[in-house]
Amino acid sequence: MKFDFTSLLVVIIVMFLMMVVGFFCRKIGWIDDAASKRLSTLIIKVGQPMMIIDALVNVEYTEENLKKGLLILGIGFFLHFLMALLAFPLCLPYKDINERKITEFSLIFTNCGFIGLPILGALFGDIGKFYGAFYLISFNIFMYIWGLMILGRKRDDIRMTPKKALINFGSIPCAIGVVLYLARNPALGNPLIGTVVDDAFLMLFAKLAALCLPISVLITGALLATRSPKQLFCSGKIYLFSLLKLILIPALVFVICRLLGFSRDIIMFSTAVTALPTASIISMFSETYDISPGYASQTVGVSSMLCLVTLPLVLTLADKVLQFW
Repeated sequence: MKFDFTSLLVVIIVMFLMMVVGFFCRKIGWIDDAASKRLSTLIIKVGQPMMIIDALVNVEYTEENLKKGLLILGIGFFLHFLMALLAFPLCLPYKDINERKITEFSLIFTNCGFIGLPILGALFGDIGKFYGAFYLISFNIFMYIWGLMILGRKRDDIRMTPKKALINFGSIPCAIGVVLYLARNPALGNPLIGTVVDDAFLMLFAKLAALCLPISVLITGALLATRSPKQLFCSGKIYLFSLLKLILIPALVFVICRLLGFSRDIIMFSTAVTALPTASIISMFSETYDISPGYASQTVGVSSMLCLVTLPLVLTLADKVLQFW
């Protein structure tokens, strides 16, 4: 994979400006709690599914690409397991049980969908989004199993079920996308490939997928506007969290992947997906189950803001280190 840092910087700048717009939209009342929740629902139930499908069907079918996609799926499970092992001891000093849950969840699960796929696309092109879609399969399964187990500690009303793990707004689009990708195998002789109908559906997926980045970043900016400057910038706890989330864990993942002998492409991909900000779904879970929603929104908002600086830094350093190690 070719790494395009110029495209990444363009996406980072655009995301920052969108975040500023979202911040002021909240301040002047154009985005309120009700609008934010409706937009979040729209993205989760329409935008993200279309983004996943779009990422899978826009890469040429080859046996090599399919093998690499399945490899990324396995790497995704490995990385989530690894981050879970790293996150648990790092959260033990937190005395408040709810803050400990939010911190552990937030350290493991990154925003690899709404923000991640556009960033992977900027870094690696269509193949980056293609790999990111396979990574999302592991994200959704692991989140609805391990993530809910974290949030359900000492709670009787939060339960993980096989249905939640396998049937959700992430896993179903992944399955549909994989089926549509396999259908593009020339050996199958699919008569729809290359037709007007095929082009129309490809455009539909692309247009709806394009909703994700602007709306999700606008919501993040609006989220930041709900917290006071003191809460955002004068909390040692949130800076410590961001250090662990955005720098320490990606650095450890980079070193472990290098020691395990992974290829350069896999190492850079793994570092990129683990250096992304906190998955925004934690804000929705925290509100639904009343688990420190203010702190959860802070982890999402601040990590998203700081990621604009840390992500290019981490990836640039990783690229430089690989040239000598």
